[in-house]
Amino acid sequence: MRVRGGRLRLGLFAVVFVLLCVNAVAPWGEQTAQRVFTVLQAIAGLGAIVCALVVMRRKSGLARFWRLAVVAACVSSMVGDLLRYAGRDSADGTAPPLAVAAYFMPPVLTLVIAVLLVRSGGCVPEERDGPIKGSRVIVILDGLVSAITFSLLVLISGLGDRTGAVLPRSANTAVLDLYALLELVVVVTAVLTAITYRKDRAYRTSYLLLAGGVVTIASSDRMVTYLRTVGLEGAQLWGSIGFVLGLVLIAYAVLDLSPFPATKRGRDAVDWVQLALPYVGFLGMAVLYSFHIYIGESLSAFELSAAVVLVLLVAVRQMIAMRSQRQLTERLYEAQGSLAHQVHHDSLTGLPNRLLFGQRLDHAIRSGPFVLIFVDLDDFKEVNDRFGHAGGDELLCAVGERLQRCIGESDTLARIGGDEFAILIDGELEAPEVVADGIRVALRDPFAIHGSSIRVRASMGLVRPEPGEPPPTSDDLLRQADVSMYAGKRGGKDTAVIYRPSLGVSTDFPTALRQANGGIPAGFSLVYQPVVGLPDTTPVAVEALARWTAPNGTDIQPDAFVAAAEAAGLGAALDVMVLDLACSELLSAGVDLVLHVNIGAARLGSPDFERAVRRTLERRGWTPSQLVLEITETVPVVDLADAAAQISRLNAMGIKVALDDFGAGYSSLTYLHALPVQIIKLDRGLAVGPESDRIETLYRSVIRLCDSLGLDVIAEGIESTAQVDTVFAAGCRLAQGHLFGRAVPIGDPRFGRPITAARQHSGD
Repeated sequence: MRVRGGRLRLGLFAVVFVLLCVNAVAPWGEQTAQRVFTVLQAIAGLGAIVCALVVMRRKSGLARFWRLAVVAACVSSMVGDLLRYAGRDSADGTAPPLAVAAYFMPPVLTLVIAVLLVRSGGCVPEERDGPIKGSRVIVILDGLVSAITFSLLVLISGLGDRTGAVLPRSANTAVLDLYALLELVVVVTAVLTAITYRKDRAYRTSYLLLAGGVVTIASSDRMVTYLRTVGLEGAQLWGSIGFVLGLVLIAYAVLDLSPFPATKRGRDAVDWVQLALPYVGFLGMAVLYSFHIYIGESLSAFELSAAVVLVLLVAVRQMIAMRSQRQLTERLYEAQGSLAHQVHHDSLTGLPNRLLFGQRLDHAIRSGPFVLIFVDLDDFKEVNDRFGHAGGDELLCAVGERLQRCIGESDTLARIGGDEFAILIDGELEAPEVVADGIRVALRDPFAIHGSSIRVRASMGLVRPEPGEPPPTSDDLLRQADVSMYAGKRGGKDTAVIYRPSLGVSTDFPTALRQANGGIPAGFSLVYQPVVGLPDTTPVAVEALARWTAPNGTDIQPDAFVAAAEAAGLGAALDVMVLDLACSELLSAGVDLVLHVNIGAARLGSPDFERAVRRTLERRGWTPSQLVLEITETVPVVDLADAAAQISRLNAMGIKVALDDFGAGYSSLTYLHALPVQIIKLDRGLAVGPESDRIETLYRSVIRLCDSLGLDVIAEGIESTAQVDTVFAAGCRLAQGHLFGRAVPIGDPRFGRPITAARQHSGD
């Protein structure tokens, strides 16, 4: 609507301008055209007065007073016109003394309006470009250009005109001179204030419109006189157009409405208007001089000299402005360079930081052989405890300088956090152990810190990618170097360990997942744990749980390799792979139970994951109503609205969603309110404790809340018959735990076997 309003105001201004131009052609005769113009001028003046009065009712303080001054100026001008028409008794068209006095009021009030408007906007004229040299000179030159331009207009139109064509319609030369001087002050003040009015202050557009209206009216007044001076009385209607347009601009000013749309393009237009103001008068005078010569009139030596001075001033002004702009651009480049350096470098040591090091490591991965060295200072905490953080910072700077001296110009040394440094040795090298020995030798000499001598030892992890292997990511390499370094610390400090997969097999799972290329990684499998109904303990569902055995035969904890996959951005691929494999295995075994599959909370709100689930179910032929997706929270749910929308879409497919480990981690009652889940799985920690009555009360409260919300509840971690009795007495009818069966592969003989012990107990 604001855009449409801006275009409407601009269109109205254009319509008024076109109407004035048509009327200036006088197709209905000169006298009629003059009457039409008088009516239009009166309408415009009354419109400005009415607009100001309407807005004044909603304003207070200075915002009301400057509009009141606008009303007074418009009324004074109209009173002068009325007195002139009513009391005109001379053939030369001059006005009576009271009308002359009334005509003097608008320029005086205009100066008052300018002061009130600027103060109501809460600003003072700004120094353009701030501290850039030349800004004050530019303002002075703009004032001189404006003063000379309007002075030339007054001079060429006839300074001592006594015909009544020029305001204040007086026959007294002194009065005319005084009024011309007053107009000059008003125009220069309006222009200078307009071009220095800060864009972050209120009423900027209003002031630009007011200044434009005032300058337009003053210029139009002088143009009418000029046309009469050169004998073109018939063209006076053309020169008078500015009287009406100026009043329209003043009406927009009091309404605080811009004629441009309230968009970025509209704001840019206002900026361009403000920037162009110093040149408008100059261009206008150039056109007027050209027209003056075209109609056969001559220019005096003074007028020509003034024009030359005007051109020189504009040229000097432009050169100074360009120099100021160049200085501003140079400062901008310096600031950008400083910011770029801060973004990519450590503020303490001045070395590249982790971000820049990662970029160079990525380039090294693509371009050729290299060695990555991860350096961690041993027992650095003792330095901080002994000498304080200032001493620790001093040591870090000294270590950085010494490490920098022992690497080549093409190599990169970075501080990537705390007391950790990383070194990228580029190109073909000797064995990594030789490189590490050079670093160890560089750190052997003691460091002088606060008058004391400190010896520094460092543990190093080294990584050299093997040729022919799939290219790793920079994060993978840094993780491998970190694993090697910590392996060295566990075996004794001041060591250098070259990375081997067996050092940190859990962090190699992302590589195995990538190498599988959509298939099942080597050593990966699923086991299934039953979910039973109480009290008969009949299996009603199975939960698929991921397992991975590393290439060296080590069984890796699920938390470790799942976290590694999430950190590598492969969490969604892992979840989809588990779902696909579980559906395939259960269908092949003919198992007709509900399938529970864990998914990371980061998947909520991901359309790609949702489509992958749909494709998997369709490809495997698994019934959506036989699937429950359990939300596991390694990270909190960030956007609850998006998560809720996706859960609703999954529900529409027939898939149920459960909150896993409720009562631990990031789970909260907010999730019960915001997420349309169907099942709550109570964390195993709720079943642990010496006071069974307290545990039962806790279970009963949570289950009652879930029942009220229409949610099914599964108690996890049930390992004893006493726990079964507790959760059953609290109202829970679904349970899961080692008492009912451990997680086993689908081909294991124990899979699906009746849990007789639990059933017998529950029947007691």
